[in-house]
Amino acid sequence: MEPVSSEPAASLTASERTFDQDLPSRTERRTAPRTWETPPAPVPPPHLDDYQSIVGSAVLDELRFLARDLKGKTLKMVNSTAVGGGVAEMLNRLVPLLGELEVSTHWDVITGGNDFFEVTKAFHNALHGAEYELTRHAQEIFLTYNEQNRQRMQFNEDVIVIHDPQPAALIRARQDGQARWIWRCHIDLSNPHPQVWGFLRPFIEQYDAAIFSSQSFARQLPIPQYLFYPCIDPLSEKNKPLDDNFVQKVCEEFGVDRSRPVVTQVSRFDRLKDPVGVVQAFKLARKYVDCQLLLAGGGASDDPEGAIVLQEVKEAAGDDPDIIILDLPPWCALEINALQQASTLIVQKSIKEGFGLTVTEALWKGKPTIASAVGGIPNQVIDKRTGMLVHSVEGCAFQIRYLLTHSEFAAQLGRNGREHVKENFLMTTNVRRWLLLMQIVLGVATV
Repeated sequence: MEPVSSEPAASLTASERTFDQDLPSRTERRTAPRTWETPPAPVPPPHLDDYQSIVGSAVLDELRFLARDLKGKTLKMVNSTAVGGGVAEMLNRLVPLLGELEVSTHWDVITGGNDFFEVTKAFHNALHGAEYELTRHAQEIFLTYNEQNRQRMQFNEDVIVIHDPQPAALIRARQDGQARWIWRCHIDLSNPHPQVWGFLRPFIEQYDAAIFSSQSFARQLPIPQYLFYPCIDPLSEKNKPLDDNFVQKVCEEFGVDRSRPVVTQVSRFDRLKDPVGVVQAFKLARKYVDCQLLLAGGGASDDPEGAIVLQEVKEAAGDDPDIIILDLPPWCALEINALQQASTLIVQKSIKEGFGLTVTEALWKGKPTIASAVGGIPNQVIDKRTGMLVHSVEGCAFQIRYLLTHSEFAAQLGRNGREHVKENFLMTTNVRRWLLLMQIVLGVATV
């Protein structure tokens, strides 16, 4: 039994493409799914009032009240990519909503060569605890590109927020003045590589504050630290309700048989997301229950390893006709949404995870969710209440088998998960946190 949403299905927009009627055979679709080379026209972001049917008028009134004394203040967000990954998705929604509240917000993206993003990807993995030898050459590459971006950018805003390690050294652009600099870390710093953290820490200590996604990520720092849960936008292309006809067309396009259980993981092809482990868990579970596996994802412009990991996943899957691997471009949010809505179970078997917005997306859609007990995931998946936490390939396989054979329990998990997201992880809650933080760091208080 599928959880029932009280929200009406959204009508199709111009970006919801009509698929060709002359489709290839099901086998051909599985082995060579179509991708889209041309992005659709961007969909205008929603206005604040559009969220009223989801969160209620009191929440929106509070946001307007909190923004009252921040009108005219300016905010700059800086990160490493405009497409791909949860940070870019959040900023695409956060920036216009803050602007609507008359908090002028600018978003800049750093630039760099392949050598820079190879270094920062290695830093990212090392901060998650991977082995790494920090060389002088890597440090020079990191500092050189940060300096180039510092010279290219202007930093005239009242509050400047630098996201993650890639642009962390931009703090060297700080001058004497009233601007407040904040470092927003989206990754798991609970067990960082000591050399890499030792290299980055002197930059972080120059900020006025740091923000982490989980209590366990906080470090010993001489600056204030805040807890911000990442969020999803319930009105975005990836999360809004879809007409079932569109969902069916997407499934037909990619060879997903909705008459059989569908187990799905949506993630970048990244070793820390463990897509190979998902394949292994699926093959163990399928010995006992009939199901298909769907691995849907893509890459990000700041992640050079994606193609290598994708090939590893294909090798692990072999010629299994029940494993569907989709390498989708970042503008296929509607297709991802449709595939999640068509899924029976959602899996997120990460080895390390900052927060895992794909988990949030699954919970919001009322899907029974199985996820690793790492990073910020336990803040979302409360074991046996809003989902199931696992620690191994075998544990993941067991929970796939269990939930596929206990449908009433699975449906209750889905209902609980959706309510948990509504209370804690929606975009309106994130806007509230940013407004409160700006009041704190700028010394603004509403009387």
